[in-house]
Amino acid sequence: MPHSLTPSSASPAPRMLVVLLGPTGVGKTALSLALAERLGCPILNADSRQIYRHMPIGTAAPTPAERQRVHHYFVEELEPDDYFSAARYETEALKVLEREFSQRPVCLMAGGSMMYLDAVCHGIDDIPTIDDDTRQLLRQRYEREGLQPLVEELRLLDPAYYAQVDLRNPKRVVHALEVCYMTGRTFTSYRLGRRVQRPFGILKIGLNLPREELFARINSRVWHMVEAGLADEARSLLPYRHCNALNTVGYKEMFRHLDGEWTLEQAVLKIQRNTRVYAKKQLTWFAKDQSIHWLRPDDLDGALQRIAEGMKQQDSI
Repeated sequence: MPHSLTPSSASPAPRMLVVLLGPTGVGKTALSLALAERLGCPILNADSRQIYRHMPIGTAAPTPAERQRVHHYFVEELEPDDYFSAARYETEALKVLEREFSQRPVCLMAGGSMMYLDAVCHGIDDIPTIDDDTRQLLRQRYEREGLQPLVEELRLLDPAYYAQVDLRNPKRVVHALEVCYMTGRTFTSYRLGRRVQRPFGILKIGLNLPREELFARINSRVWHMVEAGLADEARSLLPYRHCNALNTVGYKEMFRHLDGEWTLEQAVLKIQRNTRVYAKKQLTWFAKDQSIHWLRPDDLDGALQRIAEGMKQQDSI
């Protein structure tokens, strides 16, 4: 560990959360492992799908060997039909950080799920937890009626959110209706957008590559997933295909292949395209945050230098 990462004994030890983020496929895993080993800390995974079991290929979860190298939180902890959310991630991640910061000055969070990252860094609105009956009711309605009737109902119940939300995203539409049903209030009324102050410093390091290089990595990674057995993994998950955990790029397309709708090659091309679209969406989201320090994914020295500078700055506060 560089000398400047070590706090002065004359002052309280600074606490710094290093957030390693970036688009899917850019190379966050390799750099996070190298950083965690140099910093002597675990990794808090911030990928909303890697927390589920039985999905290591399609989610590109850290391998058992990688998890032997560095301890990971929030990897393969839940069953695909277990409920998890950004709000729950915020609560549980903060508990982990409180415990880890009692033992070390630096913690590392790595991933690309925008809502999970924002929940820990800035806080999330206090939206009620949905009860099982309401969640089951809306899920059954979505499966029976499709998305469009629910979109129309959202327009009537919460026109303000209807005007903002991606109406093609069933997760967002259904969750807003769950809140309306359970509380009798609009989803908008809970979305206050307040930012909280955390009891630790936050340093965001973003990883990116030239667009052509990133897309080539994504295309190659998808083929590696297929060669590793993505189709068989998706087949084993067919009983869970209605679950939100499987409502994601890779599995949705592979299910259509298994249904006989697409050939394997067609499914692969769709996965590649949709993954590229998701990467662009992530980069658009991250571009709004001017606090991110951008690096190439192979720039370990640059990342360590940024952390050393951040700790020095934190120590002077």
